[in-house]
Amino acid sequence: MMPRIFIVDDEAPARARLTTLLSDIAAECPHELVGEASQAQQALDRIAELAPDIVLLDVQMPGMTGIEMAAHLAQNEAAAPAIIFVTAYDEYALQAFEVRALDYLLKPVRTARLAEAIRRAHVLKQSAGAQKKLIADAAATLHTVRRNFSVQERGRLLLVPVNEVLYLKAEAKYVTLRTREREYLLEAALSALEQEFSRQFIRVHRNALVARDAIVGVERGQLLVELENDGNNDGDRAQESWQVILHGISDRLPISRRQWPAVKALVR
Repeated sequence: MMPRIFIVDDEAPARARLTTLLSDIAAECPHELVGEASQAQQALDRIAELAPDIVLLDVQMPGMTGIEMAAHLAQNEAAAPAIIFVTAYDEYALQAFEVRALDYLLKPVRTARLAEAIRRAHVLKQSAGAQKKLIADAAATLHTVRRNFSVQERGRLLLVPVNEVLYLKAEAKYVTLRTREREYLLEAALSALEQEFSRQFIRVHRNALVARDAIVGVERGQLLVELENDGNNDGDRAQESWQVILHGISDRLPISRRQWPAVKALVR
């Protein structure tokens, strides 16, 4: 069965060159070019729709590196395509790829190397779980900073920029991710998010992280506290607490006594 290929590169000439090269090797390396995209969200939507076997993915893309986008794609192991990175020369990046057996093409891409990479990609396609770990390891080695949260919603993988998130709040097995416009549900551990984004977010309560730049002040307010219903109370009571005031929304998040000193120092 011919592999189905998708191209992701923000530069039109680069996409056109890859298209030409793929045409040149069609006889020796049969394949089907199913589409292309110039930016991350468009690429994720089209890849979900077309389900290609292989993605030729540019590493140096504005707004999101190819490494980060590959990590988002690899989350869905059952449908994850094999990734072939396309990159300009960067000795440090190439070493990370080589050590972890991730395939890559150097720009300007050559036909023989492209054909070889496509043939090898079938191995990665059969071991999506292994590829996911390899990509995560490469991202750690290259100190890739995630700029987007990826959220599964109605069959789509949505990208939510980290700098648009006002707070993250743990609820049951999900985390509510709040932007100025709306809420999203993220399947993640709050403790792991705190560790990854400690520079951008501060813990205000055991179940909430708040964007440092979104805090405009604090105020005293009434907080409803749920109590065990023993027949002598109605299940909750009002308790006065310090709360965080956030830029652009009316939501108020309580500040625990343990976290109060850190939050207080931030708003001075």
